[in-house]
Amino acid sequence: MMTDRLIGLFEQSDGKFLSGEQLSEELGVSRTAVWKQIERLRQQGYRFEAVSRKGYRLLSKPDRLDMSRLQLKLETERFGRFVKYYGQVESTQIVAAHCVEEGAEEGTLILAEQQTAGKGRMGRTWHSPVGKGIWMSLILKPVWIPLLFTPQLTLLVAVALCRAIRSTTGVEAGIKWPNDLLVGGKKVAGILLESSAEDERLQHIIAGVGISVNLQSDDFPPELRDAATSLAIEAGRQVDRIEVLSRFLLEWEQLYELYRREGFAPIKLLWEALTVSLHRNIRCRTPQGEFEGFAEGIDEHGALQLRTADGSVRKLYSADISFG
Repeated sequence: MMTDRLIGLFEQSDGKFLSGEQLSEELGVSRTAVWKQIERLRQQGYRFEAVSRKGYRLLSKPDRLDMSRLQLKLETERFGRFVKYYGQVESTQIVAAHCVEEGAEEGTLILAEQQTAGKGRMGRTWHSPVGKGIWMSLILKPVWIPLLFTPQLTLLVAVALCRAIRSTTGVEAGIKWPNDLLVGGKKVAGILLESSAEDERLQHIIAGVGISVNLQSDDFPPELRDAATSLAIEAGRQVDRIEVLSRFLLEWEQLYELYRREGFAPIKLLWEALTVSLHRNIRCRTPQGEFEGFAEGIDEHGALQLRTADGSVRKLYSADISFG
């Protein structure tokens, strides 16, 4: 393939510039075809420097998740032991849904280097550039809990992810109810749970998680730069994605088993210790309207308890919140 030959030429150049004319002669194609191929490689995470009259120089290749290393690092019994790994997908949630239809076991992990239409809450998309983050979905089958308790699982995933980030990177992430992780007020990760139920019992949950690991400021679109950050930006260094992922899966599996044995109470305590959403005035936007009040806590179902100006307490199961 021309792509492989082009990459090979750059690797053999030992960091030197290669002119468009030289590349076109070596590959037997036009200079325009060379330019188009380099642009495609850029979209795949390759970084080039282009200088007039000098040509192109390869600066870096995309970081790829090593599945063999992931399996060596894993300490889980089920979570992540079976992985479907893709270079690019529309959304790992969509792939996971197909896997469920095909009978995938609980703990099946879907990973992608890039999502072209990653899913966020309320129909939003999640920015998922190639080789820079952890874009994943995990299949759960908690048939032992009622549908009413689904919000608890979002909080459980948030606790597992927050603990994993803190322990592997030293970055002091905090949980924003119901499904975001923040560092210094900026979003570094998001969680989306999509469920299927029958007779008020959960049949399966597809838990989508997006973690901005090694993005730099210019990797974010302009409209996100003031609101989003990455682990690398906050840690001041490149972060090992396999390290974060393997620890996250271990924390998640352990908390999931704790939840199965003891219910939501211990998860609730851990969540309260890590959240940045409680004991402060907040604004909440819901399909039913907008509300303001004091975030007092979460109840036994994971609903946010908001005390409004008239002294009443409103329970919210899903909302976009902002801090006053």
